[in-house]
Amino acid sequence: MDTQFMRQALALAETAAAAGEVPVGAVLVRDGAVVATGANAPLGEHDPCAHAEIVALRAAGAHLQNYRLPGTTLYVTLEPCAMCAGALLWARVARVVWGAPDPKSGAAGSVIDLFAEPRLNHHTRHQGGVLAAESAALLRTFFQARRGEA
Repeated sequence: MDTQFMRQALALAETAAAAGEVPVGAVLVRDGAVVATGANAPLGEHDPCAHAEIVALRAAGAHLQNYRLPGTTLYVTLEPCAMCAGALLWARVARVVWGAPDPKSGAAGSVIDLFAEPRLNHHTRHQGGVLAAESAALLRTFFQARRGEA
């Protein structure tokens, strides 16, 4: 089931790439049903917080009329950054499944693991590496094209 939702997140990442955004997509699920989705949009929205995870959290909060999202799982194509990890913790998301690691700003273990910080009052389980090769390839292709290497 994890790969099914991650494939949906990859499709959203492709949509972001087509719009000139860094290709990251996110799908928020509760009880096997999609609650909300998000694609990276900081450039188009002129919003540094418009990461795919935040877009999905905002949509889910509006849809469910609650900023807390217990019992949900977020599928995202790139390891969350510190901003997104913090938002996922505040939203009480139960689990995060991510694709490619982010060695420069990943906050689920690559640089820091905010989800494992024992002093925080909520802990989100996380699993990385689901469809990692596909997620990483999409990012690599995007940045190669941006640098004129494609």
